[in-house]
Amino acid sequence: MTELGVTTRPVLIHGLYAIADSAYLTPQTLVTQVGAAIEGGARVVQYRDKHSPPATRLANALALVALCRAHAVPLIVNDDAQLALESGAAGVHLGRDDSDVPAARRLLGDAAIIGVSCYNEGERARRARDQGADYVAFGRFFPSHTKPQAVSANLDLLRQARAELSLPIVAIGGITAENGATLVAAGAHALAVIEGLWGQADVRAAAARYAELFN
Repeated sequence: MTELGVTTRPVLIHGLYAIADSAYLTPQTLVTQVGAAIEGGARVVQYRDKHSPPATRLANALALVALCRAHAVPLIVNDDAQLALESGAAGVHLGRDDSDVPAARRLLGDAAIIGVSCYNEGERARRARDQGADYVAFGRFFPSHTKPQAVSANLDLLRQARAELSLPIVAIGGITAENGATLVAAGAHALAVIEGLWGQADVRAAAARYAELFN
């Protein structure tokens, strides 16, 4: 750690970042569909579940941890650092209303991957970096069915963040295999996708189209 608490441990967040959202995936389809995304080229998986009861969320997280470990892919839990701890996940992703980075780090330890949603705010990203976050996420970049009211971010934000931050940068929001290339060119290390995967008939093939953007 540096004096500011910024970890010097390298963290690889790169490529297709698949968000396994319970709005699209049931407990019965979760592991199969996420497995297909990994086979197609997903390099990070996030478990996002806003509504299921705690026991279901824990069971789902444990199943995804086992799957992701078998493929050497990190499993990140959205919002809930305690669930990340209990399930043995690789880390947690924090939004505006969640615990801060130092609190999550104290709970999960130095080895955990901690990401922060920064929306369209460069200052929030710089603060997350200084607090020891391992990656930051910006968006939405395109109209999104998952978060239609989310604030808009632009390519200039990605370019500036790539120049200023020594952290992996994730882009999110309405990203398709067709428009994702512009985000990668502007500086995104990873593309976070929900509907572009789980809303498709062939998840593996959809994942492969995103993965190709990084080859």
